Amino acid sequence: MTGLSDDVAATQRVVDQQDGPVILVGHSYGGTIITVAGADPKVRALVYVAALQPDVSETTNQLASSIPGDISSSDVNPTKDGFLFIDPTKFAADVGTDLPPAPADYMAHSQMSVAAAAFDAPVTVAAWRDKPSYGIIATADRALNPKLARWMYKRSGAKITEIKANHLVYISQPAAVASVIETAARAAEENAAKPQ
Repeated sequence: MTGLSDDVAATQRVVDQQDGPVILVGHSYGGTIITVAGADPKVRALVYVAALQPDVSETTNQLASSIPGDISSSDVNPTKDGFLFIDPTKFAADVGTDLPPAPADYMAHSQMSVAAAAFDAPVTVAAWRDKPSYGIIATADRALNPKLARWMYKRSGAKITEIKANHLVYISQPAAVASVIETAARAAEENAAKPQ
């Protein structure tokens, strides 16, 4: 969460530790990260969970602002050293309306801030152009506009799943999200087994 190149490098370290094929899963800004890190030959598919899916030369901010969500910019606070976080008092209403109060409160106060500069870094490679991708649209998402998610995932030819949830769909609907990841993994395994 310190910059796109740092975040891709951190992802690459984990990919390097794997013995076999990899399915990368990204949520929100994590979609930008897997778009670049997914170029690694071990990566067989990408799963975007209410996530941005930029193309080459696009930035997270540029894409997100093209069809903005419903969160007020005043709900996103900067730290004095250039990181961003959601106002904890607005967190549940902005991204966790479908979470019980206790976990929403915990997540609001344990959220990791992200470097604002990460959102302005242009993507240098778009792995979804060469690899299968799956897009989960959270239909009640206030952070990532569902219209933008549909547009991005259609542009990439992703297999789309819509889930009635807010932005933290992987917390509120974990079984539905896991099912998409498992589908991606099974398809990758089947493709690997086909004669070349």
